[in-house]
Amino acid sequence: MNRQTSVRNGYIAGLLCIAVSLSACASAPVRPVTGYTPAIGEKAARTASAMIGRPYKYKGDSPEGFDCSGLVRYSYLSAGLEVPHGTKQLRGVTKPVGKTYLSKGDLLFFNESGGKVSHVGIFLGGDLFVHAPSTGGKVRKDRLADPHWKKSFLEARRFN
Repeated sequence: MNRQTSVRNGYIAGLLCIAVSLSACASAPVRPVTGYTPAIGEKAARTASAMIGRPYKYKGDSPEGFDCSGLVRYSYLSAGLEVPHGTKQLRGVTKPVGKTYLSKGDLLFFNESGGKVSHVGIFLGGDLFVHAPSTGGKVRKDRLADPHWKKSFLEARRFN
């Protein structure tokens, strides 16, 4: 084998190692969320309520700006529970709860864009939830009975 072939084979081997490493990261499962208690849910709901009026920001998860799942992540981190960012990821680490059994801090999932899950909010009690609605909007409180939310509601879920 000549030097040029050896260098090329080394280069190809290095690229394969990088590709294998990156694919392992991309396919890693979401860590389960452990340690949830009703008190944590209540604290997350209070934190989310305190963020009312903050701006919407795509992929945002801080008081400078939130998207819907970023508000959930921030609120739960503030309450002491690490949860993922992303509606699909949040759905994957929660279990269904019947609407009649909702507790403060439960997650409400909605279908607004024709997909399975496109929006998430945090239940506050009664008929109210808090969420970061969309670009140009602000974190706000809404009623589940509002025709838009009633129509697009999919399910309620709770951390395991």
